[in-house]
Amino acid sequence: MEVLKVSANSKPLAVAGAIAGVIRTQSKVEIQAIGAGAVNQAIKAIAISRGYVAPGGIELVCIPSFIDISINGEERTGIRLLVEVR
Repeated sequence: MEVLKVSANSKPLAVAGAIAGVIRTQSKVEIQAIGAGAVNQAIKAIAISRGYVAPGGIELVCIPSFIDISINGEERTGIRLLVEVR
């Protein structure tokens, strides 16, 4: 499964395009975000991507969960957003 990592500086329109592209080929994508700003950008991107794929008859659902990620040897807790076709 494709994993997209989103930061607080990520552009929601660009991430939405990536989400839509992966959804059209693989039917699901995992998005990882650490921090409030990154989660905000990820959620906006998911909302935008729903509009990108809706004309093709694709409806998206988002399943959030926590994830532990190791960055430079340091454990961080982030949010995992699994986006799938309903």
